This record gives sequence, C-alpha cells and structure tokens, in this order.
Amino acid sequence: MPSAHLLSDVAAALDRSLPIPVATQLRGLIEYGIACGELPAGARLPSVRELAMAGGLAPMTVVSVYRDLRERGLVDARAGSGTYVASQRPEGRTVVANICAHLDAALSEADSAGIAPAEVASLLNARIGRGRAREGRRLTIVMAGVFETATRAYAQEIARHLRPGDRVEAMTLEAMRRAPPAADLVVTFANRRTEVEALLGGRAPVATVNFIPSERTRTLLAAIDPLARVGIVSLFPEFLPLMKPGVQRFAPHVASVEATVLSDPKLAELLERVDVVVYATGAEDVRNRVSSHVATIEYRHAPDPLSVQTVLLPQIERIRNG
Repeated sequence: MPSAHLLSDVAAALDRSLPIPVATQLRGLIEYGIACGELPAGARLPSVRELAMAGGLAPMTVVSVYRDLRERGLVDARAGSGTYVASQRPEGRTVVANICAHLDAALSEADSAGIAPAEVASLLNARIGRGRAREGRRLTIVMAGVFETATRAYAQEIARHLRPGDRVEAMTLEAMRRAPPAADLVVTFANRRTEVEALLGGRAPVATVNFIPSERTRTLLAAIDPLARVGIVSLFPEFLPLMKPGVQRFAPHVASVEATVLSDPKLAELLERVDVVVYATGAEDVRNRVSSHVATIEYRHAPDPLSVQTVLLPQIERIRNG
C-alpha cells in the first residue's frame, strides 16, 4: 500500500469499523508505515489542517498524534515547511562534511605544531592501512525485537546477508532491559529505535531496517478460499489499521473480513463466525481460542532484503573498517 493511500486518502485509511479510536489508528498508520518502509525517510506528511479535513478529525487530534511521534523521533517538524518522516541514518553528504571538518581541524593543528602536510598525509595513509588490515574482523550484531521467536527468525534472515564469521544474536527488548548486550551494532525496527538507544545508553550504535510481510505469510494469504470468512486479530491496537489492509492486499479475493484486537470483549463472538483467523505476531494466544475447524495464519514480518542490502550492510562495513 503506497504512502499516498495511507495519508493523502485518510478517509479510506481510517477504518471506523475497527474497535480502536481514530487517534490510535492515525498514530499506528504513521508509526508502522515507517517501520514497514511504506513511509520513507524525508516523506512530507500532510499539514494538520489537511489531515484533519481529509480524515474528518479534530485538528487537536492530529496535533496530539504528530507531537507524540515527534517526541519519539519518528517525525520532524520543520519551521515554515511542514512535518516529515525523520531520517533513520546520517545522509552521505552530512557524513562527508563532518569528515572534511575533522581533516581541516587536524591540518590546522599540525600546522600550528610545525608538522608538514606531507607528514600528515603519511600518518593518514598509515591509518588507512591499519583500517584495511581490520577488514576481516568478525562482528557481533544484535537483532532487538519484541517477541522472542519472531526476533530469532529476523536474526536468521539478516545473518544470510553477512560475511562468514559474523554473528547475529537475537534479543528481546525485555532481555535488553535486564542486561544490555555487548555488540558492534544493534538492529531494530524504526519505531523502536529511540527506545533501544535509551536501553543501550551509548554502548553500541543502532541501525534500522524496513520490515515486510514474510514470503510464507504472503503465500498463505493468497491461498485462502474466496468464500472463507476471515477474522484478523492484533495484540497492538495501533497495528490493526495497517494490518487489515495488508491482509486484504494479499488476499483481495476474500470478501468477508473482520478485524479486532486480542483484548476485545467480543473476540469470542468473532471467532465463532469465521473460517480463518489471521493473527499478528504476539497474538498467538488466539490459536487456543478457536475451534478445530478454523485455520490460523500468523501475519509474520521479515527484514526487507533490499533494505538489508542498501541500508544495513553499508553501515556494517563502515563499522568493520573502523
């Protein structure tokens, strides 16, 4: 689902049939849209007025959602320009500018100390040589997630893209609260980055990658009987507004779709009238509540291979080379 549908056509994106306040829906659409790569860094979000009018919302509702997302580091407010999805990694030009500033400072210091530029160049070449000697260094990467089984699967998927000898460990945020890991890099969801950075306290850099529905999830959704009645269940209310259209995207042939959260008092009624339950990771308990004839499908995500290749691996190599 393109971001234009999620935000420009808010009237369609906000689903008032869901048992979730529209403010929670709006926050979830943006938050998980960022985590799933549907809202790329730098994307301009509608103004408060535009979003309020398009979604039939009170302006203060939009203001509150934007403020919450801004405090969590997911969006930036630029004076006189608007609200944008925050960048999750330094831009190349900024990095180069910082390097040039350091080099200028070093040359100035050398000149003050009477050290010739040729000698500075020799020192720089020596440092570069030492960095190349470290290119074979094995790294320890930690994948930080919410649920243990899913996080292990994410770590295994990332490990497929790394060099032999590199190690990827899985760790839940709960485990990280008890004992922050020793790692060269910690990888997590974009919407969890601020939380993970706070838990690490500067012990390791944090990187993010986009997540997409796994291949198995897409295959199982596409195979659902067109006449089946489908129920969608999420643990997190804010994820449901993105999950429901996601299921419909991969199972567009299914006409009967209902969605709710695991804590809904009317969940049992929904489970009695469906043939298939699609549950979000973390809502596995719903499997114990369905009849034996009801099929269950986990709506599992996986690291986007393109994001791993183009965003994560360059960061890993920068760390490997010092």
